[in-house]
Amino acid sequence: MVARGWSIALTVLFTAGLLSAASKLAFERLALHQYEDGPLLPPSHEFLPGETIWFSARIAGFESQIAGDNRNVKISWQVGIVDPDGVAVEAPRTGRLDDSLRTQDKDWVPKFVVSFLLPSFIPGGTYKIPVTVKDELAGSEISSDLELHVRAESIEPATSFVIRNFRFLRNETDAEALRQPVIYRPGSTLWARFEMAGYKFEANHKFSVDYGLAVLNADGKELFAQPEAAAESKESFYPQLRVPGALSLHLDPNVPAATYTLVVTVRDKIGGQTAEQRETFRVE
Repeated sequence: MVARGWSIALTVLFTAGLLSAASKLAFERLALHQYEDGPLLPPSHEFLPGETIWFSARIAGFESQIAGDNRNVKISWQVGIVDPDGVAVEAPRTGRLDDSLRTQDKDWVPKFVVSFLLPSFIPGGTYKIPVTVKDELAGSEISSDLELHVRAESIEPATSFVIRNFRFLRNETDAEALRQPVIYRPGSTLWARFEMAGYKFEANHKFSVDYGLAVLNADGKELFAQPEAAAESKESFYPQLRVPGALSLHLDPNVPAATYTLVVTVRDKIGGQTAEQRETFRVE
């Protein structure tokens, strides 16, 4: 009876020892870098549209399997990036860490690095990088996410096809719009910029838009027209919610001093929608 009791006690202690020694999968570190293997960026860092983000993860508490003089490790992972509304910016990346460790690798830490390219047309806000890691030997899985900040203009959703943010410019590269009344000199060049939003998409977020212009005199008579001044069609994984437009018009040196109306007409080829905006300017 005594020997049997000792056997039970030893079994309980042995089992408890296995449980307490069992590793617990965890993220040792999730970090952002401006370039591969670059220094860690602070949480306050702001990325810009068009930049490449480098993300790294270090794993702790993983299981290993003895294989002769080595220890095998099998870890799989998935990483993505989503915008402030939870929309995926790129397709999730997946990978595996399937390594055979030797005795001298006792300080080895599982790590993987992923890069994401921010589209040039994304809105500003707080983005997230969700990451999931699975220890295939232990059958355990952990998930977390890391926030990052993008400094850019916000984009208001459009319920219909519209022209937004129209502005006259003095020169092509000007950042500030001309104030009313907008005045150009004979022989100068009229510049204008605007944005199109609310167009429809096809598969792979493909859009197709074009636009034209016309100039009217004070009586509404058409003096000049270019029905198809420019067009753009593109597809992307992340939906482009606005398309910039630009136009220029050289004013003849002999153009009469008067008030004119610039008519901009934009067309959504996929959605079959049309929008128009009229803006006045003077020649003096």
